[in-house]
Amino acid sequence: MYYILNFKILHVNIALMFDIFISIIGIYIFIAVGYIAKATFKEQINERTVTLLSIYFLQIFLTFWGLLKRPIDMTLIVAPMVYLSIILSALVITYLFSRKLFSDKKERSIAMVAALIGNTANLGIPLNIAIFGEDSVAYTTIINLVNIFFLYTFGVYTYSRGNFDIKSSLKNIVKLPILWAAAIAIALNLSGYHPSQTVEKTLMMGAYASITMQLLLFGIYLYDVKLREMNRTLIVWVSGVKFILLPLMTFVLLSFIQLDNTIKGILFLELMMPLAIANVNLTSLYECRPRDMTALVLITSALFLILIFGGVEIIHNFL
Repeated sequence: MYYILNFKILHVNIALMFDIFISIIGIYIFIAVGYIAKATFKEQINERTVTLLSIYFLQIFLTFWGLLKRPIDMTLIVAPMVYLSIILSALVITYLFSRKLFSDKKERSIAMVAALIGNTANLGIPLNIAIFGEDSVAYTTIINLVNIFFLYTFGVYTYSRGNFDIKSSLKNIVKLPILWAAAIAIALNLSGYHPSQTVEKTLMMGAYASITMQLLLFGIYLYDVKLREMNRTLIVWVSGVKFILLPLMTFVLLSFIQLDNTIKGILFLELMMPLAIANVNLTSLYECRPRDMTALVLITSALFLILIFGGVEIIHNFL
């Protein structure tokens, strides 16, 4: 009986790891398409055009679709609040150290916030479904909303500071339509509005087009990336914050608070996500070393493929 039980556990673990691997590979197919398109057509592919289409148009559909998908339940607020508290605490650390480690303003901007903006949507949502089931979607959707607000406030301001003054950087936040779309979508959700099936299908089409466009853009920028030309200190710093500082802070905090183990696991996994491809969009929009950012997304994504299995073990055995 003991050996049968062990075999079943091993079988479940192998199946889980396979699901995680397939989820990641499925996402990377579209990145490969972007890379091949740029390699084939070169200057005929305009990165700036793709960026503008994604940020100013398609991401509006993604925002409405995500925020109107289900009613906002106040009982779900605890998980995103814990997530935000960890991100803001880490921001204090990255702010202090980035000013000492990097003299270049653009590198300093990347060092400050890049590692704090993880891929909680394209990668985080499907991986959590693979590990925790569809019940995780309620939590990952709200956590992703917090991540979006952090990205389009602190992220926009910080990346803008590479080329703009403080006043212009603050204006850049207000100019982005995704924040206004999010505010309207939240108001509609709280008022009880639920989109019809036809409207939801339209929003879903735009949402998936937005996700696909971001993956393609990542592949397009990947074509021109030259890792040898990058600042190694920046690579080590961003990777260290993402895979050492954030998981350690999360583990310590979750050890001292009372939460359902599933919620703890979701939080730990979400904060371990590699850099979000949306970082590439914003650094491209504000000309803040987008190719360096693309390389960092690539490096953290590759490291994640190795470290995720250790992360899953921590979730199952210690949280």
